[in-house]
Amino acid sequence: MERGPMRPRRLALPLSAAVVETLHAGDELLLTGPVLVARDAAHKRMAEALGRGEPLPVDLAGQAIYFMGPTPARPGRPIGSAGPTSSYRMDAYTPALLAEGLKATIGKGPRSPEVKEALKRFRAVYLGAIGGAGALLSRCIKEVAVVAYDDLGPEALRRIVVEDFPVTVINDIHGGDLYDQGRLRYRRADPASPVAPETNTTPSP
Repeated sequence: MERGPMRPRRLALPLSAAVVETLHAGDELLLTGPVLVARDAAHKRMAEALGRGEPLPVDLAGQAIYFMGPTPARPGRPIGSAGPTSSYRMDAYTPALLAEGLKATIGKGPRSPEVKEALKRFRAVYLGAIGGAGALLSRCIKEVAVVAYDDLGPEALRRIVVEDFPVTVINDIHGGDLYDQGRLRYRRADPASPVAPETNTTPSP
């Protein structure tokens, strides 16, 4: 069933399992609290550590990871531009981190079928941040600290504290996918549209 427009819902971080259960694709959220920040290199290191049976440098239970590589901070600010990185770059590593209790990932663009299945299995959500609005998003970030992998520079594992950070639920634990819902609404609005269902990829003989 399609959900109508809703006012953004304010949520405190970290996320509990009970709160995650209430989230649905399309929900608008304002997040406040601690968020981990990691990109490709930090994800690779965490996945390799898990593969060796080693503990991670942070406890992921209930946490959210923002796929972002910060730019240098301007005077008087904790961080520079802070826009999201394309999430597919982290797809290979995400299921293993979800298994460690991670409850949310934040980025831009769609996730792989394997990640979407893992979100359902481990009861976590994927949240979309606004691409191209890094300067505006940085205003929601109040604190920044490196917590691991300092040698990676901009790709080090960081912890930020956000206030009313805007995101949209893209994939939920119930199998909802905002991108799929948007394509379906488009086809319903314009049946003559050239947009074809994703499953129809083989030309007729």
